[in-house]
Amino acid sequence: MDSLLIAADTALRTLSGASHAARACPRSPIEPPALSEEERALAGALMRVNHVGEVCAQALYSAQSLATHDEGLRRQFERAAREETDHLAWTQQRLAELGARPSLLNPLWYGGAFAIGLLAGRAGDAVSLGFLVETERQVERHLEGHLQRLPAHDTASRVIVDQMRDDEARHADDAAAAGAAPLPAPLRWAMRAAARLMTATAHRI
Repeated sequence: MDSLLIAADTALRTLSGASHAARACPRSPIEPPALSEEERALAGALMRVNHVGEVCAQALYSAQSLATHDEGLRRQFERAAREETDHLAWTQQRLAELGARPSLLNPLWYGGAFAIGLLAGRAGDAVSLGFLVETERQVERHLEGHLQRLPAHDTASRVIVDQMRDDEARHADDAAAAGAAPLPAPLRWAMRAAARLMTATAHRI
């Protein structure tokens, strides 16, 4: 029952925008110049996509924590989820600074990611960890792409994305070290296709 209440609380805080970061938001050492309207729109769209990714991360970790019977693994999921909460709060703050809004479909993204995380968890800890490794590696590559697309002088967004990328890479490494099973190639392809669809939709809606 306690685990279910925690999962419900996580969902409510994530979707209501009430999550708070434990770490200070990364800041550029110099004051960034003002963005043009076109640059602000691009940065806002990219940070909305990143915010959606963090909404999904909350759902995935919550579901995987709920599914595992291994207390050590549950604590690992919870530690990573706390860092993902930082990412969620940082991207939400940056969206506000850019005058952009979160995705209107966040409840849908959360529900879908929670269901997928629960399925992965029910398949066993090794598969759940393998799913986590593949997810985090995809996110890492996705953030690399955003660092290439963000306006060069939007240092306020870039330092946030850079820290997120480093954290995601560490989460993948930790999951691999904990005994992740490699996922079949067709499943990895399906995950990438789903991520591309979500990214394209969240960019606009």
